[in-house]
Amino acid sequence: MRKLLLLLLFSFLFQSCFSYKSVKFNDIRNKKKQKFKVEKLDKTNAKGRLVSIDENTMILENKGKSQTISKEEIYDVKVRKFSIIKSAGGVLGTYGLIVLVLPVILVIALLI
Repeated sequence: MRKLLLLLLFSFLFQSCFSYKSVKFNDIRNKKKQKFKVEKLDKTNAKGRLVSIDENTMILENKGKSQTISKEEIYDVKVRKFSIIKSAGGVLGTYGLIVLVLPVILVIALLI
């Protein structure tokens, strides 16, 4: 029972507060060093912060390594956005778990 409680608690606490939204290559502007996820035609993915972009290529940096991706290789480009709904759901879910479930488990543990 304790393992189940810990598993649920960790799943709520480590829930992502970000989501990815598809954008068109031509609409990307080099600002704020945004994080991107690029799906290529050969079914591989590249993630990283945007370093630079021009009409034909984009350069992403991830863990100190640069990746140059040409426009012809790209299947889909997604930009990372902060999601207030996911953040609120994580906070409310964790609060509900602590306030509602934890006392029930404690009562059961005391009765056993």
